[in-house]
Amino acid sequence: MNNPVPTAGPAPATDPVTAPARTLADPDTPFAVLDLHKARRNVARLAARADRLGVGLRPHVKTAKSLDVAALLHEGGRPCPITVSTLAEAEAFADGGYTDITYAVGIDPHKLPRVVALLRRGVTLRVLLDSAEQAEFVADASRRAGLPVPAQIEIDCDGHRGGLRPDAPGLPAIGRILHEVGCLDGVLTHAGESYFDRTAEERRAAAVNERDTAVGAAERLRAAGLPVATVSVGSTPTAHAAEDLTGVTELRAGNYVFFDLVMAGLGVCGVDDLALSVVVTVIGHRPEYGWIITDGGWMAMSRDRGTAAQAQDQGYGLVADLDGNPVPGLVMTAASQEHGTLTVRDGAALPELPIGTRLRVLPNHACATAAQHHGYHVVDGTQPTAGAPVVEAFWSRVSGW
Repeated sequence: MNNPVPTAGPAPATDPVTAPARTLADPDTPFAVLDLHKARRNVARLAARADRLGVGLRPHVKTAKSLDVAALLHEGGRPCPITVSTLAEAEAFADGGYTDITYAVGIDPHKLPRVVALLRRGVTLRVLLDSAEQAEFVADASRRAGLPVPAQIEIDCDGHRGGLRPDAPGLPAIGRILHEVGCLDGVLTHAGESYFDRTAEERRAAAVNERDTAVGAAERLRAAGLPVATVSVGSTPTAHAAEDLTGVTELRAGNYVFFDLVMAGLGVCGVDDLALSVVVTVIGHRPEYGWIITDGGWMAMSRDRGTAAQAQDQGYGLVADLDGNPVPGLVMTAASQEHGTLTVRDGAALPELPIGTRLRVLPNHACATAAQHHGYHVVDGTQPTAGAPVVEAFWSRVSGW
């Protein structure tokens, strides 16, 4: 792609956190970096797969929470359908021109006025529910507002979090409550257990189960005389494993734009696909323990240790040089709030990294690590640099709920 880097414009120069930087050597550490080339490649990969499968793609923006990052999903075109995890995201993306949004967290009555306010602005904002009680709240809000609140029924496909089983006796009744006020949009499921599937065969089986569960629930509702426009499935592992999505109308995924070490450990991507990293600085050495100390602790990386249960435990993250090239064997193995401890695998000699050396740490969980930062310093990532990589832009994040 040769499109220019989209940007919301430079942040105020008086803000040391978000002020424009010339290179990765400029901002105070720690800070988040987005490799634009890798992100674009990741986006194109899943878009092509959705095209081959013949389904719409509704990316989940909860990982990046950034209008600028989301613009990569539809470069040169109109804003695409999206999924959000907070109403703050829905409101920010509506302000940015997105009008087709699914809020994929179970709705509670206190939030419905904000939902109605977005609907009045012309935004199609779908809510999610899995109980008759929630359906009654939605129906009541629709009657009082004089407009339907589109709702999807969450279906539990693998025992993960909320949702109704597709054979739950109460499913048609919930659908009928919604249909009577024009609110029933469809069904939605998420194969959350796929994040623990370690083989390609397991991920393909999870994708089949995800599809069959959602389609089965939709068929039950239709058999009860209820319309089902949307059959929505998706997770990053199953989206990249699905081979047949017959009966499904849309595919959701979010982590794939950045990817992370958990996804690499599952085999969904390679380490070279990780588009997010955190720049830290070496601030000390403890050779008697085999440690290098940096200024990036769990406040920079998050406490997520998602690879601990995988075949290769990556600690708090793999370490690369400032150009993004992995430093052989170097891992962030421990963290306190503002200190990171780097060690090497198998007791090898520590590399010579003087105080002041800048490094990039690749995260376990992109969603959790990104959430620790105000935004992303964007680098092109296509060519090695003579000095520190050039920062093309700073892209801010949406925060709050």
